Amino acid sequence: MSSNAVLGLLRPFMLDRFLHMLVLAGMLLFAMAPQPLAVLCDFVDWRTIVTLLGLMLLTKGVEISGYFDFIGRQIINTLRSERWLAMFLVFSAALLSSFLTNDVALFIVIPLTLTLRKLSSLPVGRLIIFQALAVNAGSLLTPIGNPQNILLWSKSSLTFMEFVGLMAPFSLVMMLSLLVLTWFSFSARSISKTPNTQVYPYQTRLLMSCVALYVVFLVCLNFDVPFYGMLVVFLCFLIMARKVLLQIDWSLIFVFIAMFIDIGLLTQLPAVQPLLTRIASLPDSSVYMLGIGLSQVISNVPATILLLSYVPSSVLVAYAVNAGGFGLAIGSLANLIALRMAGERMIWLKFHYYSLPFLAWATLVGWGMLL
Repeated sequence: MSSNAVLGLLRPFMLDRFLHMLVLAGMLLFAMAPQPLAVLCDFVDWRTIVTLLGLMLLTKGVEISGYFDFIGRQIINTLRSERWLAMFLVFSAALLSSFLTNDVALFIVIPLTLTLRKLSSLPVGRLIIFQALAVNAGSLLTPIGNPQNILLWSKSSLTFMEFVGLMAPFSLVMMLSLLVLTWFSFSARSISKTPNTQVYPYQTRLLMSCVALYVVFLVCLNFDVPFYGMLVVFLCFLIMARKVLLQIDWSLIFVFIAMFIDIGLLTQLPAVQPLLTRIASLPDSSVYMLGIGLSQVISNVPATILLLSYVPSSVLVAYAVNAGGFGLAIGSLANLIALRMAGERMIWLKFHYYSLPFLAWATLVGWGMLL
């Protein structure tokens, strides 16, 4: 491997301030509550890590094939208004997240959205923010829409359609609210296309290979052997397209590993342990607010795992942790994925301009439906 390639791999780690903060926080927490290495490894949800890596590899492969450029041009030529393009992309993200999970949906729609930056003067950053909100709103509908719902469903006795029936009112209100917000947040003016944008033919062989590998990977996920699926994807790209391995955001993988370890260490603090044991005796309103609050601090998937250790799976917990996906970026892993993929420094601040009011609205709507 050349020195330039090594430098290219290391640069994201050197510039990733969020990762640096997580590492420093982890060192401080470890000093306060030391744990054996095996326990630190157990804190990490390796299924999530492996799934994330596999999806990142596949998405980067499709991106390098040039197919997103082709599709992006077709969309712009069909939907000529910024407003209708935004409505289409936001609704598509929500719909995909209901059945393919929120992270899979993002790995389909975000790279496509990013290609629009090369083809037009669209406010791509704002589009990505709304797509992040959309996958949170759409994924809460089904038991397979996001990791927290999968956990809640597995701990309940509900059928697939019974779960959907309980979540549908909340999801519908949040999705309609987001579409209304999208309508007023994007201009009705025609899309201004970037002049002299070259069109490159996409690499059919690489694209078809990615599609085939995607099927293999999803089958492995379905049979709960994600590591083997990721290994197949990794080895295939190592043989036929090493450029994919060099261009994915490896530091994002370590961000998630550091988050899991930090959260695990936080729950082991002696000062925190007595507080956790009191959760089972809390009234419904307190459990609801605790689920939302924990999501803002440790993300909604770990918050779900923690709550289910003390209270049974219920629509109350489901509404709380799904509402908690809005608000701060850390509220949902999907938010972090979307904002990292956007690659814009100021997008983190802009995201909270929309997401914090949406959290307040989701909190009110969810509690109103539970009464």
